[in-house]
Amino acid sequence: MDLTISRILVPVDFSAHSELALGYATALASRFDASLHLLHVVEDPVATGAWGSEGVLPDLTELRKELVADAERRLKAYRSDAERTRVPVVTTAEMGLTSHTVVEYARALDIDLIVMGTHGRTGVAHLFMGSVAERVLRHAPCPVLTVRAGARAQEADEEPAHVAARKQ
Repeated sequence: MDLTISRILVPVDFSAHSELALGYATALASRFDASLHLLHVVEDPVATGAWGSEGVLPDLTELRKELVADAERRLKAYRSDAERTRVPVVTTAEMGLTSHTVVEYARALDIDLIVMGTHGRTGVAHLFMGSVAERVLRHAPCPVLTVRAGARAQEADEEPAHVAARKQ
């Protein structure tokens, strides 16, 4: 199998989880001589219910532009960090629904790999909040690598089941 990775997409939500995913993606991009695409999706404040029809509404067109411009400014810091490793970086901020926008971006730009952080929510929090990573996994046109913060540290502290069973 000929594994060619030339474009890696990293959805960025400015959390520690996406910073960790960016670290993995940067290492992979360096190894495969690939470019990084950093994408931040600004959820539309009207679509998410952050702004309702009651009360005085601000100029929504201007608000949307400001939110995207702020995201673009924040992406510049991520861009400069990745470029220090001499990896070509493209940054994009778009308005939309996060999982749908990530999948469509990957499809439109023929992305080879998506590397994204996951918050690792379980139970009721997962049920109510959903999982962007899970929806991207289901619909992505390419492989998706999810990175969960603290996974290695937690695994290192836990005893394997077969060792714990012998102690009983």
